Amino acid sequence: MAEPSIVAGAEEPEERAIEAALRPRNLDDFVGQHRVRKQLSLVLQASRMRGRSADHVLFSGPPGLGKTTLAMIVAAEMNAPLRISSGPAIQHAGDLAAILSSLSEGEVLFLDEIHRMSRPAEEMLYMAMEDFRVDIVVGKGAGATAIPLDLPPFTLVGATTRAGLLPGPLRDRFGFTGHLEFYSVPELELVLRRSAGLLDLKVNSAGFSEIAGRSRGTPRIANRLLRRVRDWALVHGVEQIDARTASAALDMYEVDKRGLDRLDRAVLEALIVKFGGGPVGLSTLAIAVGEETETVETVAEPFLVREGLLGRTPRGRIAMAPAWTHLGLSVPAGAYGQETLDVFAADEDPEGAGDWAPNIH
Repeated sequence: MAEPSIVAGAEEPEERAIEAALRPRNLDDFVGQHRVRKQLSLVLQASRMRGRSADHVLFSGPPGLGKTTLAMIVAAEMNAPLRISSGPAIQHAGDLAAILSSLSEGEVLFLDEIHRMSRPAEEMLYMAMEDFRVDIVVGKGAGATAIPLDLPPFTLVGATTRAGLLPGPLRDRFGFTGHLEFYSVPELELVLRRSAGLLDLKVNSAGFSEIAGRSRGTPRIANRLLRRVRDWALVHGVEQIDARTASAALDMYEVDKRGLDRLDRAVLEALIVKFGGGPVGLSTLAIAVGEETETVETVAEPFLVREGLLGRTPRGRIAMAPAWTHLGLSVPAGAYGQETLDVFAADEDPEGAGDWAPNIH
């Protein structure tokens, strides 16, 4: 099977080589996401049997779960070249028209973060996906003329971390939609075993389990932590990585047993120590940890909420009972998560919504 040609921005040669080595090349090598893999395999096999380009495909889900890898696999399975771009890079309809007009028949176009594409480009994409045609507007005002341009059949693969921001008409034009979910620890161990083999690392089962347990259910993080453990082992002259080696390496990089990093712990510590467990407004919490509001909301909060350590209420953020335990603190009586409390009721003082209030039990 021929390797897909890739058109993308320049990267550091070493990082590019590592990423290329760790990425699966076909669906059989792709670990996890069994439902999506099975459905996608059927779509691609049917397309090959018909001798036609595959239907347009949309992958959604949190970062690091394999959306870009699956796009590359689609191209490889269809034996087609791959063109890579992203939504933020397409801010004008002319940018999209230039990409579409240069596609060859059967080519796979991958648009990452497709929900961030400009509205004029989205509207042009509707016709391109459905009719394989775009209208190029020449001139301005009353003298403007639309020139139809036929496109060769191609497959669009879109990826988004926020499927809800995609307009309905665009979402409906994808023939297959796959939602990627977080990985279990056993699945991450399989990912790590494959990566360790490609990197020629000696890791025992306990070492794989230790790294997988701190990887937040995300293969990208698992592979990154594996490389950092590899570096630690190399510097300290360790030939085989076990649980003790992995733990010492990841502790040095401030990734704890549950996968929390420095920012995650700073958010919990500020919420508990400075604000008594909350509720506290997001902007106040961000100032307390010295980070931007968007960083706290998009980087730290999703994992903390998923782990049941932090709660979001109309009155602000609150620390759940497991957060106190994780930081080695005694859980106070009446802490959120210990008993049924009406913490999700709307604040009676709308003007103060989101501001910090003492945690009164």
